[in-house]
Amino acid sequence: MVQRGRDPRAELVEAGARVLAEQGPGALSARSLARAAGTSTMAVYTYFGGMPAVVRAIIHEGFARLAAELAEVPETADPVADCAALALAYRRAAHRAPHLYRVMFGATGFDLTDEDRGIGAYTLRVARDAVARCVASGRFRPAEPWTLTRQSWCLAHGLVSLELAGFYPDPAGADADFRTHLTNFATGAGDDLTRAGVSVATAFEV
Repeated sequence: MVQRGRDPRAELVEAGARVLAEQGPGALSARSLARAAGTSTMAVYTYFGGMPAVVRAIIHEGFARLAAELAEVPETADPVADCAALALAYRRAAHRAPHLYRVMFGATGFDLTDEDRGIGAYTLRVARDAVARCVASGRFRPAEPWTLTRQSWCLAHGLVSLELAGFYPDPAGADADFRTHLTNFATGAGDDLTRAGVSVATAFEV
């Protein structure tokens, strides 16, 4: 019997993400998923119809959570600070649900579809808008906003992946490197070094 207040579908998604991230795709089955979620295999087929749909749901849930995290970052008069704040929000989302984060980007060995990648790119539209404001304001030199957004994404994703893999046992070290990388990205995109440093520092202080 399902306990009142529980969401079996959400629990199966969460449990599936943990199994994939911790044990790999070979360990994910209806039985292992049901065991991890504390339910029956029948529930897997009732809510999803099969395992491929479970993995799809895991990926989409991860990007939905990331989108919600990014949406909480307010737009300010300083677009460079906003870009840095969005990168920090991306990092927070990964740390809050590292198992989901790994599945979202195929680290489990599961092949992402064009739809999955499209959802990921669409999630970052708020970051693209912030970059576009940097270009429009003259803080960044004229450039295609999506190109700069992808470059910023590479930066954030790389550092977060190293953190989750344990290469940054000292959070302060990760903070320092992230701050430096964000400042360097802004100056590489055309911003003044001093002004970029102030903007990035502002994002870290919020």
